[in-house]
Amino acid sequence: MFSKMDPAKRTLTMLCAMVFTMVGLSFASVPLYDWFCRVTGYGGATLEADAASDVILDQTIKVRFDGSLTSEMAWEFKPVEREMEIRIGETGLAFYEAYNPTNRPIAGSASYNVFPFTAGGFFTKIDCFCFEEQVLQPGERVQMPVTFYVDPEIVDDRDGKYIDAITLSYTFYEIPLEDTQAALDIAPVSDENNDIN
Repeated sequence: MFSKMDPAKRTLTMLCAMVFTMVGLSFASVPLYDWFCRVTGYGGATLEADAASDVILDQTIKVRFDGSLTSEMAWEFKPVEREMEIRIGETGLAFYEAYNPTNRPIAGSASYNVFPFTAGGFFTKIDCFCFEEQVLQPGERVQMPVTFYVDPEIVDDRDGKYIDAITLSYTFYEIPLEDTQAALDIAPVSDENNDIN
């Protein structure tokens, strides 16, 4: 089909096809990369589980906690505890504190990773505030939990067995606040005396 076309039309058709392919790949690359990182732990992405590990080893590992904000985010955000030592396979519970010092509600979402990156495939989160959007009202301060464990298979991994500390990092960024969330739901105070006819 292409061989019978005018050379100029053939070139234009091939360029258009290439542009459409590149645009399609650019939109697909982010979700595909995110899926790849979550499945493999590549790039420091962590794994997720519904329950704790069945195996707990006597060997311990240090877990460090780090919190940061993007330049546009007006919150204050930090880990409550900077470091803990847990047994490999043991369920750990850590808290991060967020505070909204502004006079407006702010919605945020957290991106996260672990370092060293090779630990991502072994650091497993059971429950985390990063799984959902967070909304803080003006002056509100909250402590947000993350429940996790380090998979015992780390001790048999070629690179993982040399890891003695893992850093879990979160970065909060502001996201658009829906109109229904932006308005404070203040229920009117009912006066029982006014209800008497």
